[in-house]
Amino acid sequence: MTTPPDAPPPRPSPAHPAPAHRAPAHPAPAHPAPAHPAPAARTSLSTRIVLVCTAVAGIAVLVAGVVAAGLARQSAQNVLQDSLAAQADVLASQVDERGLGSRAAGLGRAAEVVRGQDIVVVIHVPRRGIQPVDQRAAQAATTAGMTTITTGQTISTKTTVNGQDYLVEARGVGRNSGFALVAPVRMAAETQRLLVRNILFAVGTGLLVAALAGAVLGRLLSRPLRRTADVATAMRQGRRDLRVPVEGPAEVAEVAEAVNELATALQASEARQRDFLLSVSHELRTPLTAVHGFAESLADGVVIGTEAQHAGQVIQRESIRLERLVSDLLDLARLGADEFRLDLARVDLGETVRSCAEVWRVRCERQGVRFQLEEPAGPIWATTDARRIRQVLDGLAENALRVTPAGSRLTLTLGRPGPDLAMLQVRDGGPGLAPEDYQVAFERGVLNQKYRGRRPVGSGIGLALCHGLVSRLGGTLTAGPAPEGGAAFTIVLPAT
Repeated sequence: MTTPPDAPPPRPSPAHPAPAHRAPAHPAPAHPAPAHPAPAARTSLSTRIVLVCTAVAGIAVLVAGVVAAGLARQSAQNVLQDSLAAQADVLASQVDERGLGSRAAGLGRAAEVVRGQDIVVVIHVPRRGIQPVDQRAAQAATTAGMTTITTGQTISTKTTVNGQDYLVEARGVGRNSGFALVAPVRMAAETQRLLVRNILFAVGTGLLVAALAGAVLGRLLSRPLRRTADVATAMRQGRRDLRVPVEGPAEVAEVAEAVNELATALQASEARQRDFLLSVSHELRTPLTAVHGFAESLADGVVIGTEAQHAGQVIQRESIRLERLVSDLLDLARLGADEFRLDLARVDLGETVRSCAEVWRVRCERQGVRFQLEEPAGPIWATTDARRIRQVLDGLAENALRVTPAGSRLTLTLGRPGPDLAMLQVRDGGPGLAPEDYQVAFERGVLNQKYRGRRPVGSGIGLALCHGLVSRLGGTLTAGPAPEGGAAFTIVLPAT
């Protein structure tokens, strides 16, 4: 018994078990595909605003605290300097012009009084030098120049001894004699603690106020943005009737306006696409209905003889129409792709126009339309794709002949509007277009939607395809009124 070619392979019998190790039906790849990294968590706008406001407030308060501490220290130093100066003036007034000799004891008692204020009195007497006092205070007074002071001189300065700042107020009360009040520049511990506490309180208050202000500001800014995001999400899901309230700061309002304009444009574009698809469906259904009907009649044997020949001709004609429509749709879809092929070569446009005129002259005669060709005496050369130029001319001529009544004229023109330009033009004697329609003539389905039922119209893709082809060839295609009374479609290409 033989196994038929299409029969499935026989299953293994128990006497002949299958091999223990079988290759898997779908082997795992040698190198597993890299996993996509999970999207990083994003902080909200409100959180970022709060953090930024808090950071700015904290930095501002810290800077203000540091500046305030410096100012407080400087202010305390100035007050101490003024106090030393006043006390030095009082002591100087108690010393007579004979010098310190008779009053040194009095200055000694004054020194005992001011020592409780952390002030040291340094006395300099000729031949005896500086009286025994605090060594650092004496060094500060000496550095300030007290040993060279004379009657009537004053010294008011700040010196540094072993890293410690001292304020010195010296007065000359005799020949090469005088005294000085020396006080260390330092802030009391209690004052320092109070200053630090005040700064910390200011920092905390500033951070709290900044956080609250940032939260309110973030909420005000993020609310319209959330609404915009909600509308955008709804648009992604197919809604086109929603609009974003235009509110908030100028930048946020601009975003809302942009989303609203996008929604309006999408709504109009999708409506136009629906109308275009309906038009194309109608254009496809008509020849398909004819092909189906006549093919069914042939299959059932309803038509025979010459009727069968006529049915075959109708099927052939409608299939050609279908093929052209599908080809136009494919070309229109491929125009924006990089792989759209153009066979560029140096072409005599006169030959292309004359070969096109031979076909359309015959077709015009069949419908009683007068055909006219206008071309210059010499050749016009251009680097272009002759097949695509012919495709554009055929499409324009077909649209023109469709609306041109018998007895009117259809004109095909070749000319040179400039030294480096070539012009091809198709004009008809039909009803033409409304002035506002010339600007939108090459948008898909616009003219079909407006003039359907009022005049013969095509699928709505012919003019769009022609415009796209001419643009890919580096030229321009424009529409306008024709002297024949209808519409004129003008192609301008760079000539060589």
